[in-house]
Amino acid sequence: MSFTLGNILHVDLSSGKIKAEPADEKVLRQYMGGCGYGVYILAQTLPCPPEPLDPASPLIFGCGPITGTAVPTSGRHTVVARSPLTGIWGEASIGGSWGRELRRAGYLSIVVVGKAPRPTYLWITNDGVELRSAEKVWGQECEESDAMLRAETDPKAVVSTIGPAGERMIPVSGIFSDGEHARVAARCGLGAVAGSKNLKAIVVRGTQTVPVQDNAALKEITKPLLDTYRALAKGLGGYGTPNLVHPCAEIGTMPFQNWRKGKWEDAEKINGEQLKQRFSKGNYRCAGCPIGCGRKVELDGKIVGGPEYETLALIGGGCLIDDLEALCRLNRRCNQLGIDTMEAGSLIGLSMELYERGLISKEDTGGLELTWGSVPAATELVEQIGKGEGLGALLGQGINAVVKKVGGLASEYAVQVKGMASAAHDPRAYHSIAVGYATSNRGACHLQAFSHAFERNVPMPEWGLNEPADRLEVEGKPLLVKRAQDLMGLFDSVAMCKFSLFAGVNPGIMTGWINAITGWDMTPQELMLCGERIFNLKRLYNNHLGISRKDDTLPGRFLTHKRGEGGTVKSLPPLNIMLSDYYELRGWSEEGIPQPEKVAELGLEQWDVPRPAKVAFG
Repeated sequence: MSFTLGNILHVDLSSGKIKAEPADEKVLRQYMGGCGYGVYILAQTLPCPPEPLDPASPLIFGCGPITGTAVPTSGRHTVVARSPLTGIWGEASIGGSWGRELRRAGYLSIVVVGKAPRPTYLWITNDGVELRSAEKVWGQECEESDAMLRAETDPKAVVSTIGPAGERMIPVSGIFSDGEHARVAARCGLGAVAGSKNLKAIVVRGTQTVPVQDNAALKEITKPLLDTYRALAKGLGGYGTPNLVHPCAEIGTMPFQNWRKGKWEDAEKINGEQLKQRFSKGNYRCAGCPIGCGRKVELDGKIVGGPEYETLALIGGGCLIDDLEALCRLNRRCNQLGIDTMEAGSLIGLSMELYERGLISKEDTGGLELTWGSVPAATELVEQIGKGEGLGALLGQGINAVVKKVGGLASEYAVQVKGMASAAHDPRAYHSIAVGYATSNRGACHLQAFSHAFERNVPMPEWGLNEPADRLEVEGKPLLVKRAQDLMGLFDSVAMCKFSLFAGVNPGIMTGWINAITGWDMTPQELMLCGERIFNLKRLYNNHLGISRKDDTLPGRFLTHKRGEGGTVKSLPPLNIMLSDYYELRGWSEEGIPQPEKVAELGLEQWDVPRPAKVAFG
């Protein structure tokens, strides 16, 4: 390769040592970048990874070969670490412009270890990298931190920061960028990992050209897709993900009343049309994005980032809060404090149900009336979670901590997988989601497979998918999920937005882009094998931490509780049947561990898990 995709920046906060080295082409061809490179780095800590908040635990910020190029929706990067929320593999994908800025400064990924002796931020430019004191911004909320750090460095710099929740190492905290527009690496509690290292922020200003081998080929591959991207911009760009509220409510996949109700008449009060009419002040585009799905809303005379579908569904539908202005404010408060809105909504909904059922009392809540739909209660709990106070001190530790503390039947009402609260898409409405949630390496995540997109309106002829599928059919779903997981891992590694699927991006197109950028000669089959390698290494990492079939399950509410009136009333996913088929397709044992043959096929032998010795008879 006659050029480099960029440097890998290694930062040891304990010693203050900073080292940059060219990215290894062999590693990039196997893992790309983003979460793929992240799992490669975390795998170096096996077989006994440090605890999530141990100074030795790596925190990785990763771009991919596509980040910052002319490829549409190329403004993404990922953050990776062992999760303090779940104790296992943790990753969060984020949009905005920070990833592009890092590429323009000449870097592909940052690997951070150690703990700074005092609050610190990293300042990166074309010309160098330095550690600076963050004591003036420690304690500040995310928007204020962004403004203060840009004033101290460069007005055009892009800031990735934690808020007070991350500083307090609260396991439901995220990492935020792009100031008031609030792009978020929300899931898995990675803000707490940064906080444990006394790392307040990474501030970047880059002006170099992102390396591309063949710009003409890149443009030629992209040109036929431009019309579909323009069409997407009219829909997603006009309403954003809040436009999903109406169809998801109709199908019966929203989490009404902590996943109990199949129908909620007030859902129409919090949908995309209402948000656009009442609060929208235009849209926000991540770097390189022709779609512009981000919402801008006006609150108290200031234009800020608006809520996404997941926030409206989990804080709104999950808690039966139909006050759209209140939901916009709750979303902003989470963003300011540095909290994952999905965990927040799930925890508040669970608390309301525990209160309703008498498992927690007014004494436990500090006098709060946790009744369904209560805006004051939800508002106070968000504040408490962000500040580690009152009942919020417990909630901020995550759903499993709440269940353990409350005891009794609390586990029956906790909707989580592997310790992470469920995304706002019900596996009782899509059987493929059941397999995807159960086997996701980070917990109940709709984006690790995104299989329901293929079932609804994303054709993939090379997979035999030419038209919408029956979402309650069992046959073929394990194979769909396996393929989708491998492909989604690639999206998070190359790295680009998954909404490009709706513009017709497939493995062939992605391979063409990668080859044009790098000068490689990969085939689509080789690229998909790369996705399979990434997924399996994440699984092996989790296997080393004790994850097996016993953990590849769903909460009881999804497996045994039929939803009430409306939605998908009678459906319960036959998970165990699909799981065994899935394991066979994956080349895993019945206990959910990649078989030696699969490990060897993917070149992962050095990270294989210990296996029981075979007993010879005779």
